[in-house]
Amino acid sequence: MNLIMTGDKGLIGTFLKERLKKEGHNIILTIDLKDGKNINYLKEVDTKSLKADLFIHAAAFCKINKSIENPRQAHENSNDIFEVLEFCRINKIPKIIFFSSSRILCDEKNPYTSSKIYGEELCRAYNQCYGIDYIIIRPSTVYGPFLDKTKRLMHIYVSNAILGKDLEIYGDPKTKTLDFTYVDDFVDGVMLSLNNNKWNEDFNISGEEEYNIFELAKFIISETNSKSKIKISEPEIAQPQNVKLDISKIKNLGYSPKVKIKEGVRKTVDKYKEFYLNDKNVFDF
Repeated sequence: MNLIMTGDKGLIGTFLKERLKKEGHNIILTIDLKDGKNINYLKEVDTKSLKADLFIHAAAFCKINKSIENPRQAHENSNDIFEVLEFCRINKIPKIIFFSSSRILCDEKNPYTSSKIYGEELCRAYNQCYGIDYIIIRPSTVYGPFLDKTKRLMHIYVSNAILGKDLEIYGDPKTKTLDFTYVDDFVDGVMLSLNNNKWNEDFNISGEEEYNIFELAKFIISETNSKSKIKISEPEIAQPQNVKLDISKIKNLGYSPKVKIKEGVRKTVDKYKEFYLNDKNVFDF
């Protein structure tokens, strides 16, 4: 297939793009802020010669706490999926894969989850009104051996441990959990949904391993031989304290996560140590 892709320079986008190319897909256009291009770049595209079969929208502002501080940042997610779907409608691109969030399934609501719920509903609306087929993917705390400049939890913990800084837990250390997903497993799940032609469906994808955050912090400190301390703070506003995903639907397609949390953390730590050895300022962004 000929593909357009946003967010191809991010953690998920980088690994997914590599797999898509490996399986013979042709990526004809990419849009990523790291290249200085946002969704508005679509308005500059010469669409006369553009023949795309699928639009993969992986770009998003994904920090819940920052979206609460500044709701306009989350609103950009809503605007972006609208512009993507309009681009598909106008240019007769028949299919879209939209990366939503597992957090929409939690009780806690915030501007970020609202933007993702809107995106899902808009995909369904454009399917019913304009015949654009969709696959909605809901990731859960994806991580891996990649310099994650969005500064999600795994990046913060591993880089802080290497630098000897505190690892901070917002909530009860005895009970706070997340359902982590190693990036290779996540890409396996996305490709299963695509290769099985499971259109107009939504899929939750995780490593199926709910893990205590305090135990994670201790393990990372141990793996990095760090002198970092664990700091306990009050829960952040509208942040889920326990996350465990039902992935039975994607498992019915043959999905079976292979990388357990400790193995995945070790791979991530080893790569981050390599980054740091090559450049002592690598985490300054």
